[in-house]
Amino acid sequence: MKTMLRMLTVITGLALVSACTQTQIDEAPEDLGAFKLRVNYAFADKAVQGPVSRDATPQEWTEAIQKNVDLRLGRYSGTQDVDIGISLEGYMLAPPGIPVIYNPKSTAIVLVNVYDVEKKEFLAKGKKFQVLEDTTGDSALQGSGHVRTKQEQMNGLALKVADRVEEWLAEEHKENGWFAPGPALVQPLENDGSLQNPA
Repeated sequence: MKTMLRMLTVITGLALVSACTQTQIDEAPEDLGAFKLRVNYAFADKAVQGPVSRDATPQEWTEAIQKNVDLRLGRYSGTQDVDIGISLEGYMLAPPGIPVIYNPKSTAIVLVNVYDVEKKEFLAKGKKFQVLEDTTGDSALQGSGHVRTKQEQMNGLALKVADRVEEWLAEEHKENGWFAPGPALVQPLENDGSLQNPA
């Protein structure tokens, strides 16, 4: 009995920590240099559904991913147009489990392409990410399938995808110079009379 109580205490503590670090829609922007999102593509027609997953249509996934990527990456107003393409490769939307004992977590796997519009070239093709839904106090003990609807799970995963892509773009900007602002235009010198007309 004491062992079970200690286990429940640990699980609850971890759940509270996870809740404190839950991904938010309005987190502070990253440093993305001159980045500006031009087009946000999302594809889900070929996504593999996990064997115990709740059902979801490609259209539902496409809308969830595009909405959350727009929220995160559409807020940058740089001068370098970039197209982002995200392909959902696989997912599992957790069904109701057995509280405490079996609480499956929703997950999604995506491939990301980044295209520089001006240079007409890909900065990256097929970058792979896997995300897990955030754990809250309720979902840790009861399971995501008990406390979240399918749409809430999809939106949570789509937000995690957008968040991870945003962080990755910031890393590439810092380490490899992606979206570096172009050189400032040279301002013409004012004629103070020292320059003579050679004619």
